[in-house]
Amino acid sequence: MTKFDGKRCLITGAASGLGRSTALAVAAKGASVLLTDIDGSGLAQTAADVRDSGGVVHLAAPADVSDYDAVVALAAKAHAVVDRVDIVMNVAGIATWGAVDRLTHTQWRRTIDIDLMGPIHVIEKFLPRMIEAGNGGHLLNVSSAAGLLGLPWHAPYSAAKFGLRGVSEVLRFDLRRHGIGVSLAVPGAMATPMVDSVDIAGIDRTDASVQHAVGLFMRHAVTPEAAARSIVRGVERNRYLVYTSPDIRVGYWAQRYFPPSYNLAMRGLNWAMMRYVDKQAAAAAR
Repeated sequence: MTKFDGKRCLITGAASGLGRSTALAVAAKGASVLLTDIDGSGLAQTAADVRDSGGVVHLAAPADVSDYDAVVALAAKAHAVVDRVDIVMNVAGIATWGAVDRLTHTQWRRTIDIDLMGPIHVIEKFLPRMIEAGNGGHLLNVSSAAGLLGLPWHAPYSAAKFGLRGVSEVLRFDLRRHGIGVSLAVPGAMATPMVDSVDIAGIDRTDASVQHAVGLFMRHAVTPEAAARSIVRGVERNRYLVYTSPDIRVGYWAQRYFPPSYNLAMRGLNWAMMRYVDKQAAAAAR
């Protein structure tokens, strides 16, 4: 079991969505927090909310986790306040979708830099101090359903999230001798601000059919508060894979144990999405 009470917890992406909800959830469990996000104003609001709830905020410092030097500076600030953190929670991330012939190099690069290199930068600068302290600890990395399943148009996002899954799979064994647990969260649909900021290459987000699809997505999405509770429970129980919705567990089970159903589902999703693109192209040509 991993106890949050009395522990110091670093949370990235804490300005909104899952990061903010996770900060409030761990504070409610008795952890003190160190918070970061690229959004300084949202970060300040989360810090204020944690304090208003009776929690302790050691640090709320804006930083771009994709910038290694910024994470070096963040770690220096954090370790000037506390000698180490006990729990590292890599939550920050973005989503980029699109057919491979529409994606730009910038979209590929930005997604990898934030969603994969960002957590790696944090691991580089915070885990060695945790190991050195010899008091155990926990590392949580937030991957995605796209880190388990070959979802259509998710190539950049999956590249980063499968990569983070690989890092976590190695570290769950490498860090065991230090008494440090590792959890990998694999959220599915979540009703967070990311829904409105997903970068979809070559797609008009104002199109009625896109808005309809977003509406369907939101109907099946869990709240960030519910996802945060699942994550906290998973870390407490030292689970490796942490699901925030049952559909992803079923999809992963089908992929592993009944590949024909998984293949059929992925082909169907691809057909539906490409059909939409073809319709949009035909409408633009008229």
